[in-house]
Amino acid sequence: MTRLLVTGGAGFIGSNFVHHVIAHTDYHVTVLDKLTYAGNRASLNGLPADRLRFVHGDVADTELVDGLVAEADAVVHYAAESHNDNSLDHPQPFLHSNVVGTFTLLEAVRRHDKRFHHVSTDEVYGDLALDDPGRFTESTPYNPSSPYSSTKAGSDLLVRAWARSFGVAATISNCSNNYGPYQHVEKFIPRQITNVLWGIRPRLYGEGRNVRDWIHADDHSSAVLTILESGRIGETYLIGADGERDNRSVVELILKLMDQDIDAYDRVPDRAGHDLRYAIDPSKLRRELGWQPRYRDFEQGLAATIAWYRAHEQWWAPAKEATEAFYSRIGQ
Repeated sequence: MTRLLVTGGAGFIGSNFVHHVIAHTDYHVTVLDKLTYAGNRASLNGLPADRLRFVHGDVADTELVDGLVAEADAVVHYAAESHNDNSLDHPQPFLHSNVVGTFTLLEAVRRHDKRFHHVSTDEVYGDLALDDPGRFTESTPYNPSSPYSSTKAGSDLLVRAWARSFGVAATISNCSNNYGPYQHVEKFIPRQITNVLWGIRPRLYGEGRNVRDWIHADDHSSAVLTILESGRIGETYLIGADGERDNRSVVELILKLMDQDIDAYDRVPDRAGHDLRYAIDPSKLRRELGWQPRYRDFEQGLAATIAWYRAHEQWWAPAKEATEAFYSRIGQ
């Protein structure tokens, strides 16, 4: 492989993957991104023009996708609508991007016999009880609870069907919650960091007991690249870094790392259908492919993330005011 097509490559996780690929391989990358509110062309600034091409477009555009897939050796599919709150208010874009977009790509890679890796989420599995010692594995039944997670579950099942029915050379990864550079300020960790930087008190849903399994976006990127190059065709791999933390602990750690009182936050009403706990068992990925995370210490990774947002206000500030105005309208 020398030519990758990365869908959603101007989004948070996708742009981190593009940076990682450029830094650690000699691949040439074409990014296809619709540049919705969550995509930002500036997230790719500074990358070498001779190895990166940007195409503004929709993954559900059959003609555009077919031409780009024909030119590539492999496709890494990050493009997705991904915000749970938005999916509760307006589900239609999630069906369009996550289901129709994935179908469009699968048909293109089938026509042109290309390698395909599909990036998904642990939210397809639903949630776990707070006192459950178990973790999600590749055999955990799907039990999505929002329009976002149900459309991602649907896209996963399409990939499995195209691999089995048509022989598409596909792999799937389901990852836990990402944090790191280039994440939109609507998301939990960057919202709290940027609130503190702007003198706004962080906000916490309910009691903050909900648990997420955090992984730095660069570790997610290295895992996807490992699966793309070495994963067994037709297999699913779960990506995690043993980073379970409840939301209250995360807010308090952000405040501590930013030299604030750890109780200097406000509680807001919990959101509808808020999953209790996610937890990933990444042992298959580590055992079969030898992958290990770089950021084993969540506090270290969070400190690096805070430093990035301190240094890049010009990147996130344009979206901050509108984001806070929206949450103010809905009482969050």
